[in-house]
Amino acid sequence: MDKPNLKKNQEVELQIEDLSYEGKGVAKVDDFTLFVDNALPGETVKAVITRINKNFGFAKALDIIKESQYRVHDIDAIYAQTGIAPLSHLKYDKQLEFKHDQVVTDLSKMGLKDVTVNKTLGMESPFNYRNKAQVPVRQVNGKLTTGFYRRRSHELVPMENFLIQDPKIDAEIIRVRDILRKYNVRGYDEQNQKGQIKTIMVRRAYFTGEMMVVLVSRTPDISHYKDITNEILANSEIKSLYLNINSKNTNVILGQKMTLLGGKKYIDDKILGHTYRISPRSFYQVNPVQTQNLYQLAIDEAELTGNEKVVDAYSGIGTIGLSLADKAKHVTGIEIIEDAVKDADQNAKLNNITNTDFVVGKTEDVLDEWAKNDISVDVLMVDPPRKGLANSLIDSLKNIRPEKIVYISCNPATLARDLSLLNDTYEIGDVTPVDMFPMTNHIECVTQLKLKK
Repeated sequence: MDKPNLKKNQEVELQIEDLSYEGKGVAKVDDFTLFVDNALPGETVKAVITRINKNFGFAKALDIIKESQYRVHDIDAIYAQTGIAPLSHLKYDKQLEFKHDQVVTDLSKMGLKDVTVNKTLGMESPFNYRNKAQVPVRQVNGKLTTGFYRRRSHELVPMENFLIQDPKIDAEIIRVRDILRKYNVRGYDEQNQKGQIKTIMVRRAYFTGEMMVVLVSRTPDISHYKDITNEILANSEIKSLYLNINSKNTNVILGQKMTLLGGKKYIDDKILGHTYRISPRSFYQVNPVQTQNLYQLAIDEAELTGNEKVVDAYSGIGTIGLSLADKAKHVTGIEIIEDAVKDADQNAKLNNITNTDFVVGKTEDVLDEWAKNDISVDVLMVDPPRKGLANSLIDSLKNIRPEKIVYISCNPATLARDLSLLNDTYEIGDVTPVDMFPMTNHIECVTQLKLKK
């Protein structure tokens, strides 16, 4: 296909036909696709072209000539521009429809058109839900400043209200920022590799109110650090304060060295009545309200009677496995990160759960070893990262053949791929999308697979 005569910075009038999986408007110019920021299906926009690639390009809406009835006006455009809340200009019920349709599209692409996709399970209040913030810090006009990057750039946009974060986290970031300013601590200068504080990370346990602060610094030598520690810990909700050193110029936020400056090593939170200890590096779902709904849905799909041997793959700190332990005969968690396994063992003790064990390793390696020794699995709970299941794990599942698999996915495209690979061995049940990340394009799903007889 020849691309039309389009150039960067050219202004064009576009008809928006669809939304991309990233939540951008999709327009065509002589069959050439443009992805348009801040544009919704059904709209006519005046846009400026920001980039042209060989097969597609990008543009940004300047004016809305004909507006969608589903456009939201009372939310600052900065949330879409920074990528914090790229769907915030679309009414929430339409966001839920968009996510449902995205799952249908991904399944259809993999030949799974007969799989039923249920309505997206949304939130009553789709704002202020995040229990963890990692906020960039830069030196702006001589002042240590917090905010967020403009999309596809390293330009910091100063911000104090992040829309989707717990308001107490937003308030704590401002308080920590002001304490650092008071003692003339410098924000990071990325261009010249100078300055100190790169990121302020805050976690807040939704059900206990406990907070953890992590200061990520380029260097360990922060002046007045004892005074800064005392002032940050003066807020009685701050139960844990760490200094993390990350001297590398990289997109990875946390460096290797983590030092406890004050308080305890962890904070405690609850899911479905169980208590969990969360350390700075722990994987812990960021939406506490929807996490309970997601896990309950997964537990319901497992249809446990109390006689099953359950494997919790990618078990992390044990949140899923421990949540269903009282409904199973035994639960084994498998996790490749050793510290997470230690946390899971600790969480089992903390909750007086005695029918679980957690092992370090790759799920496929552990299952292959079990298969050799004729050890069976009744139910496998799997919650992989965005890249989905490795081919080696798909092979292991077909080898050990659990009676039931409950697949929790954070990426419908890799879910669809994996379901298509398991389709010859398993009956695929309904897929239920769960809106864990309102105002963004991210989608979680839960699916049950039953072994074909």
